[in-house]
Amino acid sequence: MPIHATAADHIQDLGAYVSASPSSFHAAHEAGRRLEEAGFVRLDELEPWDGGPGSFFIIRDGALIAWVVPENAGPTTGFHILGAHTDSPSFKLKPKPTTGAYGWLQAGVEVYGGPLLNSWLDRELQLAGRLVMRDGTEHLAATGPLLRFPQLAIHLDRAVNDGLTLDKQRHMNPVWGLGNPADFDVLAVLAASVDGATVDPAGIGGYDVVIADTQAPAVFGGSGEFFASGRLDNLSSTHAGLSALIAHAGSSLPEDAPIAVLAAFDHEEIGSNSRSGACGPILEDVLVRISDGLGATVSQRRQALAASFCVSADAGHAVHPNYAERHDPANHPVLNGGPLLKINANQRYATDAPGAALWARLCGEAGVPYQEFVSNNAIPCGSTIGPLTATRLGIRTVDVGVALLSMHSARELCGVEDPLRLASVAELFFAAAP
Repeated sequence: MPIHATAADHIQDLGAYVSASPSSFHAAHEAGRRLEEAGFVRLDELEPWDGGPGSFFIIRDGALIAWVVPENAGPTTGFHILGAHTDSPSFKLKPKPTTGAYGWLQAGVEVYGGPLLNSWLDRELQLAGRLVMRDGTEHLAATGPLLRFPQLAIHLDRAVNDGLTLDKQRHMNPVWGLGNPADFDVLAVLAASVDGATVDPAGIGGYDVVIADTQAPAVFGGSGEFFASGRLDNLSSTHAGLSALIAHAGSSLPEDAPIAVLAAFDHEEIGSNSRSGACGPILEDVLVRISDGLGATVSQRRQALAASFCVSADAGHAVHPNYAERHDPANHPVLNGGPLLKINANQRYATDAPGAALWARLCGEAGVPYQEFVSNNAIPCGSTIGPLTATRLGIRTVDVGVALLSMHSARELCGVEDPLRLASVAELFFAAAP
């Protein structure tokens, strides 16, 4: 089993991970901290890597790759990869970010991905991300409650309940204080929020900063069956893979164990086209260097990839009781019904019959129920890193994930039981025979 034996313990740890991860950079950093605590060694991409068995990880910007090489690994040993992503839909701080009018201080932000705009209204929000100084040093920053997107009162828009329309440029400018924008700098607030360092805002050369909700995750419902939190898409999967890999590294591995890999990419919500995204070279770079360390020739590396498998883990949709017509009429996933097996005829998900069979076998061995998800034919589905990884590396891939309501909301909803179930199956997958 993963490091937490009960769903209650696991969900509390998921909440702690999400709270520590208001940006993709924080998510990668917190995952790295946990891995080091479990005995993993952080490697530097600028340095040579020794080959051989052990537990390792790298962080590239807001992405993390971690892996466990078993004692008996050789040049043709395959990889079992769980792919997830660290970013979530949000808003990103623009250049010249300190704005305002009529005595208000505001922040200039750009929409990141596809957030449900209305869900961000009237919440206490924070700025979080990385600050890069002119000398190249980097700092993580998180302000705590600072901003709010204030909604217009119903007295000034009597028809608002007949249909709320939000203009991304005019209406999505959060307030963060009172005063003349010429006299204040939101970057100074960010600089002051860096933990353990004194940062001069004038020395900031660049920044990657997003808005994140500050409300603490919560368990609720008639029987405590629900879990609400920001960024469950897709920190629920990153946390499941992280928990499973740590448990895997601390267990007795079979002689024919594959090389277990957690690939937590950044920028999935905006298409994955970056040096730390699934369309970029980060995963292939790591796999090549692992193979090189095991003495693989080019041909043997190809053999290893042919023997490999990827589980693409990303949140999916539970049936919505008020909008059941938006779902497939025969497939209605529910919260706490088990993780989803995501299927799409047009390969928006990479699941095929062998992948479905592997997932069914692993869930059976773990004693975990699973549910199939397929979209309504009239409503095209989104996609994941699954098809990208399958296309880029030629590795057979299956798409899975935890069922959510309110996906891309500032605060999403899952079942308390499902995250542990996903982690349990992931741990079996990491050790499964090729």
